[in-house]
Amino acid sequence: MDIRNAITERHSVRQYKPIPIDENLVTELKEFIENCNAESGLNIQLICNDPECFDVFLAHYGKFTNANNYIALVGKKNIANLDETAGYFGEAIVLKAQQMGLNTCWVAGTFGKRKCKAKIAKDEKLVCVIAIGYGENQGNVHKNKPLEKLCKADLNTAPDWFKEGVDAALKAPTAINQQKFVISLEEGEAKITAKGGAMTKLDLGIVKYNFEAASGHKVR
Repeated sequence: MDIRNAITERHSVRQYKPIPIDENLVTELKEFIENCNAESGLNIQLICNDPECFDVFLAHYGKFTNANNYIALVGKKNIANLDETAGYFGEAIVLKAQQMGLNTCWVAGTFGKRKCKAKIAKDEKLVCVIAIGYGENQGNVHKNKPLEKLCKADLNTAPDWFKEGVDAALKAPTAINQQKFVISLEEGEAKITAKGGAMTKLDLGIVKYNFEAASGHKVR
């Protein structure tokens, strides 16, 4: 599965099969996470076989079942644009997991932060977690806002790489599917900006990664 297929086929999944992730996949995923940490300066951690993090009222309210594995997005508080960086590299891991046959779900509030088993230093912050495992289903396609509200560019004259990036960006997961971002094309370069609101910086990183991975072009 190439990255564009992974972007298309990946949807949020909250119900998982009660089986552990294959050890070979765990090893491969941890190596990928280590590379992400080395590049970003983050301290992302994969926690396996921990049913307590999602054994809270909010998780049950969010309809999570058998969410026993998760990725903790942790980073030093003084990292510039911490939330955006966490979103960017978290999405890289999410799509890698999809390519490996695993399912995921970004989780910002419906988990037990105090029960999270990640190692977090005093100068670090837990941005959010990502549930991961073998899904009972493959999730559902989310609805998009009208294109004209998300993209301020003439797609009739835009280059193909930009169109591919926009398509991938629209498929990116955002908090409560808020899609508070705007994509523009300025002097031959793509620019994505976030509107104000909760979790929009995290969402911005996720959207940027999808755009860059599909288009092969960096975003300003």
